[in-house]
This record gives sequence, C-alpha cells and structure tokens, in this order.
Amino acid sequence: MTTLTAAAATRDTVRVPGRRIVELLLVRLALFAVFQAVIAGLLALGGTENAWAASAAWWPLAAAAANLVNLGLLAHYLRLDGSSLGALYRFQRGTRGRDILTTLVAVLIAAPLAALPNIGLATWLFGDPRIALDLFVQPLPMWAAIAAVVLFPITTALAELPNYYGYVQPRLAQLTRSAWLVVLVPALMHAVQHAALPLIFDIEFILWRALMFVPFALLVSALLRWRPSVLPYLLIVHFALDLQAALMVLGAA
Repeated sequence: MTTLTAAAATRDTVRVPGRRIVELLLVRLALFAVFQAVIAGLLALGGTENAWAASAAWWPLAAAAANLVNLGLLAHYLRLDGSSLGALYRFQRGTRGRDILTTLVAVLIAAPLAALPNIGLATWLFGDPRIALDLFVQPLPMWAAIAAVVLFPITTALAELPNYYGYVQPRLAQLTRSAWLVVLVPALMHAVQHAALPLIFDIEFILWRALMFVPFALLVSALLRWRPSVLPYLLIVHFALDLQAALMVLGAA
C-alpha cells in the first residue's frame, strides 16, 4: 500500500472530533494576536511609547512563534490519528511528474490571484496601495529583520498549508457531504487569518488583510481537495512567496 493510499485509509477510518477541526481553523488567527500582544508587552516594559502600534512591525517574528505552536499542535493531533507531519511533507513517487506539472500550472494561475486583489483592494480602501504597504512593512532592528528572513518563510511553509489543507480539509470532509464547504471553510480561514498579521486597529487595513488572499486561498483549497499529493510542492512555492515578504522587511530595516 502506498503512503498516499495509507493516509487516505487512515482518514477514512479515524473518527476526528469536530473540536480539533474548529481549533485548527481558529488557532492561527488567535496566535498571531497573542504573540503580537506579547511583543507589545515587552516593548512597553522596555519603555516604548504606544507599544501596540510599535509591535505591528514585528509581525514576522510573531508569525514565526505562532507557526511553531501551530506545528506542535498539528503534530500532536496527527499522532493521535496515527499519522505524522512527515507524511504531509513526503513527495509521492508515483505521481511526481503530474504533481510538478500541476504545480507549475497552478503557479501561473495563482500569481495574478495573489497580486491583483492585493493592489486592487489597497487602491480601493486607501486610495494608494503604498499607504497599505507602509503600514504592513515597517522598519525593524537589523538583527530582528535578519531573524525574520530566516524564521518566517521556513516556519510558515511548514505550518500554514498543512494546517488548513493537510489536516483540516480531509477531516472536515468526514463531517459534511458538501463539497463546497470542504473547499470554502479552510480557504476562508486561511485568508482571514491575515487580518491579525499584524493586528492594526484600522478597519481599512483589517479588511485589506482579511480579503486580499481570498481568491488565492480558494484556488489552493480547490487544488488540494482535488489533488492532495501536490501539497509538498506547494510548500516550496509558499516558502518562496513568504521569503519575498521577509526580504521586504529586511529592506526596510
């Protein structure tokens, strides 16, 4: 029995509590806010005025910390199901050629879906996309910016897609017969989590961050529902995208 077939058999036989699914759908959004609050507290102790506003610049490190907690929780739940993180990261030999081709086609479609809503929403909400970008990318101390380049893309690639589509999506399919819900629910939470990364209490910024990735997330969700063996390849793509964001932070340091 192949690894993919074994994983599918495990999903079909293991009864997963709905509480775990809900927890993993919400945990990243909550952790982003929690770790930003921790950073704000440390900045306040260090004498920084308006520490919450200052903490927004530290979002890559807040995200990295959230990713590590998410990975620990994900690994624990996978063990309870008789699986592991390694199974999610493993390339499937029998489908490698088709998976690579599918990933390349998906990247060509996903690139405009990731970029155009970002720019369009920012223009609509702020009048100038540069205003949104300046709120998002703020200067950090050089050591923190370097740490962000190292930690943020690696931990996000390992945690984010496996959380929503490696664990939640196939198990949500056990609880509902609706194909739409199985695609929509993980995708919407994947997109909305960005509203707290960073959490800036400005309605335009929150809407921009919450909605900018909805088309991209829907594409990823539909693709992984149709072809879950593509997940390890998408992790590489995801790493490259997040590395670009981290390099922007480094450039602002």
